[in-house]
Amino acid sequence: MTPDARTAVDASAQRQRGKILVIRGGAIGDFILTLPALTALRRRFPESHLEVLGYPHIAQLALAGGLADEVRSIEARALAGFFAPGGQLDEKLAHYFAGFALIASYLYDLDGVFQANVARCSKAQFIAGPHRPDEKLNVHATEVFLKPLERLAIFDADPVPRLDLISPTDLAQPPGRWLALHPGSGSEKKNWPEENWRQLTARLVGSTELNLLLVGGQAEGGRLQRLSAGMEMARFQLAENLPLSELAQRLKQCAVFVGHDSGISHLAAALGLRGVVLWGDTREALWRPRSERITVLRHPEGLSRISVESVVERLSTLG
Repeated sequence: MTPDARTAVDASAQRQRGKILVIRGGAIGDFILTLPALTALRRRFPESHLEVLGYPHIAQLALAGGLADEVRSIEARALAGFFAPGGQLDEKLAHYFAGFALIASYLYDLDGVFQANVARCSKAQFIAGPHRPDEKLNVHATEVFLKPLERLAIFDADPVPRLDLISPTDLAQPPGRWLALHPGSGSEKKNWPEENWRQLTARLVGSTELNLLLVGGQAEGGRLQRLSAGMEMARFQLAENLPLSELAQRLKQCAVFVGHDSGISHLAAALGLRGVVLWGDTREALWRPRSERITVLRHPEGLSRISVESVVERLSTLG
C-alpha cells in the first residue's frame, strides 16, 4: 500500500471511531450459532454502528433481527491478499477495515496471517474467534463463539440464538394452525428417508387439522414437489427458494416445525418455534439447536431407524 493510501487509512480510522465489524462466513447454521455473539456486542455497545462482513443472503438475518446496522459482502478476490504473508492489500478493503474501532473475525486464520495483515491497515482492536468448534471438546458452538468476547468484559452472555424480527410481516397466511416441514439439509446423510416423510405428511393430513408449510431450497431438488403431489391445496403451501429473511417471516407464523440437522432447524429454533429435529451422527453436544422448545429425536441404530410413529407421537406432546 502506498504512503498516501496509508495516511488516508489512518485518517479514516480517526473519523469513524466506535464502529464494530463482525466477519463471519460459513453456512446458515454457522451464522445462526454466532447470533449470541452479535447480540452480546449489541447489548454491550448499544450506541455503536455494528456491521457484518459475510454472505449477504445469510447475514441478512442479522438485519432482520436488528442485530446489525449494515451487511457487506465478503469478496474472495479482494480478501485474497489478506491471507498471504506480507500480501498486496486491496486498497478499498484496507480503507474499509480502517474505519472500525473493533473487528471480531470468525474466519479460518490458523497462523494469524489475516489478523496481521488487517493490523497493517487498521488500528482496530482485533478479536480472533474460531470458525468452528473443536470436535474433540464437549462445548456447544454458541459458547465457543462467545468465548473470545470475554476480552471485552462480556461474561455470562445468553448462549441461546434468538431472532426477534423487527418488521411485522405483510405475508398473507391462510387461517388455521400451520406446521412447517423441512425435509432436507445440506447433506444427504443427514436426511430422513423420503418415504418416511411421505408417510408423515399423509398421517398429518389424514389425522390432524394442521396445515403444512413445506420448506426447501436447491438442496431439496424435487423432493418438495413429490411430497406435495396430490395434497389438498387448502392444506399446504410451498416455501421454496425464498430469501432467508422472508422464510423467517413465513416460519414465524407457524406453530410447530419438523426438520433435520440443518441451518433451517437452527433458524426455526432461533425464532422460538416448538419442534422436532430428526438427528443423525452429528455431535449433538456441539451442534444441536439450542432451544428448550426444540426436541432432538434420534435412534441408537441411526437416523433411518426413527419411525414415523415416534415422530407423530412426539408432535402430539407439543400441543
